[in-house]
Amino acid sequence: MDTLSYKTLPATPATIQKEWVVIDATDQILGRLCSKVAKILRGKNKPDFTPYLDCGDNVIIINADKVIMSGDKMNKREYLRYTGYPGGQRVFTPADLMEKSFKKTIKSGKHPLFIKVVKGMLPKGPLGRGLIDNLYVYNGSEHPHEANNPKVIDINKMK
Repeated sequence: MDTLSYKTLPATPATIQKEWVVIDATDQILGRLCSKVAKILRGKNKPDFTPYLDCGDNVIIINADKVIMSGDKMNKREYLRYTGYPGGQRVFTPADLMEKSFKKTIKSGKHPLFIKVVKGMLPKGPLGRGLIDNLYVYNGSEHPHEANNPKVIDINKMK
């Protein structure tokens, strides 16, 4: 028996097929949605997953303002940030970050709450910093990525 024919080859940058995916966040729980998004960004849902390469898809999340959190976590959960100076620890709630996403000073497609949550689920280091750039989150149902022909997927049917 020729066992060389059974070898699994790792993906290379030339063989990676990246797609654009649209996910509707209406009435979705934030943490469960973001864990599935992190899996898609990483490429773990594909058969040719390679841990050290960016083989995931580009993800567009629409209706991010309609996402929910169970209980009173929207106001009681706290996220920390440190400026680097003495006394520079800042505390934010998800409601604060959601409110910040409606400001015009925030770059389009970069929702602070989703970036914070998904970034914690990605690998730390250069790979994770590159993967978070493939995430685009919009509060409304419109997005400027129609030219990329994104396909709409139902996140509830994903494992």
